[in-house]
Amino acid sequence: MKIINYISIIAMPAIIFLIISYSYIEKKSVFDIFIDGAKEGIEIVYNIFPTLIGLFVAVGALRNSGLLDLIINCLSPIIQTINIPKEIMPLAILRPISGSSAIAVATDIMNNYGVDSNIGRIASVIMGSTETTLYTIAVYSSCVKIKNTRGILIAALIGDFIGIIVSIFVCSFM
Repeated sequence: MKIINYISIIAMPAIIFLIISYSYIEKKSVFDIFIDGAKEGIEIVYNIFPTLIGLFVAVGALRNSGLLDLIINCLSPIIQTINIPKEIMPLAILRPISGSSAIAVATDIMNNYGVDSNIGRIASVIMGSTETTLYTIAVYSSCVKIKNTRGILIAALIGDFIGIIVSIFVCSFM
């Protein structure tokens, strides 16, 4: 255990030393390379920022408008016939859209039903087996300026849907 602690203490200084040593051997300016990387990072943030603002506003409107509750109430007959807990539906709907909203919903589920309850286990597995699809596609495609994402979106949402359904059924049988 002490060796792991020692390695973790020296890891970052060793990496910094290796970078500086390599740049000295190659006769390159570390600071100039760092500044170029920082400029590129700011350009990426500048290009992604409008997409992120749009997603945050849309998720806030969805949660606060009552539209989410309306969607869940419309889906209630279907989800009851296949034994999907109604309490999971806000998480299942928000997870592909926003990670922070999904974490808030999952935390609420854990607080209300407990982490060892069936609903708590389902929420945990959904969080681990799905992705914030719309957010990820929006960020990655806007970063490289891809306009046509229809195939990516459909495939990713199918993957999320399968992850949610499998999560529910696996947790229900365990």
